[in-house]
Amino acid sequence: MQIYLPIAEISLDVFLLLGLGGIVGFLSGLFGVGGGFLMTPLLLFIGVPPPVAVATQANQVVASSVSGVLAHWKRGNVDFVMGGILLVGGLLGSTMGVGLFSFLKTIGQIDLVINLVYVIFLGTIGGLMFWESLRALLRRRRNPGQRRKLHQHSWIHGLPLKMRFRRSRLYISALLPLGVGFLVGVLAAIMGVGGGFVLVPAMIYILGMPTSVVIGTSLFQIIFVAANVTLLQASQNQTVDAIMALLLLTGSVIGAQFGSRLVSRIPADTLRILLAGMVLLVCGKLFFDLFATPSALYQVEFLG
Repeated sequence: MQIYLPIAEISLDVFLLLGLGGIVGFLSGLFGVGGGFLMTPLLLFIGVPPPVAVATQANQVVASSVSGVLAHWKRGNVDFVMGGILLVGGLLGSTMGVGLFSFLKTIGQIDLVINLVYVIFLGTIGGLMFWESLRALLRRRRNPGQRRKLHQHSWIHGLPLKMRFRRSRLYISALLPLGVGFLVGVLAAIMGVGGGFVLVPAMIYILGMPTSVVIGTSLFQIIFVAANVTLLQASQNQTVDAIMALLLLTGSVIGAQFGSRLVSRIPADTLRILLAGMVLLVCGKLFFDLFATPSALYQVEFLG
């Protein structure tokens, strides 16, 4: 059943979009990730223009993150002070990122930049995740009782403007979360993701936050940053397709229920290695598409 998407200016099968949402929702429930870094490449694979895929996925991130942060809030797993500092940096970064997005779109380079950024970040993150997960798995088999220190103090912990974050039990410079939030905001604008796949490791290994409050705090920041990206993309670039976002969200909500039921049956180390492998596969496909001969060498666009 085909449906015309007015912003994307293409017709796609409704069940295909529901299926993509269901697959990413299933993987989100299984691996505990937002899924944005997988959804945007999948939309690119089925022919959705990169600017529309990025902006529409940012819209979906808002809805999917709200339910998650409410659940963590009830458990007391949200550091609102830390989240506020991250949010300030995220809003600045996302606003600047959308401006950069508009500039790249104007000069006709946005498609290439989106693909390159995805290849670089997915390749880096996927490779590091796979290596770290494999090392942790081997280390645990050799030394079952050994615990690993999550972070080490370095020069960055001597930066000025220190603040006390009581919920996270930290006393660090506010410049750290501000900078991390800024980077994630730029990524949210360019890649159409919540940025959790970068933010969560940064909060654990750079900021040194306890794992118990990391997810809820990151979701709190992601909601407002993704909402800011959605509003700016819709007003400045007109690239948010609400119909497509609604279909993807419907499928992801259903898929997440099945993924969350399966997660307890698979060991955590195995899950991390599987997630890393999947990220690397998506990265490989995007890398191949950068050099493959396109089906249509020329494309006519009507402007104005």
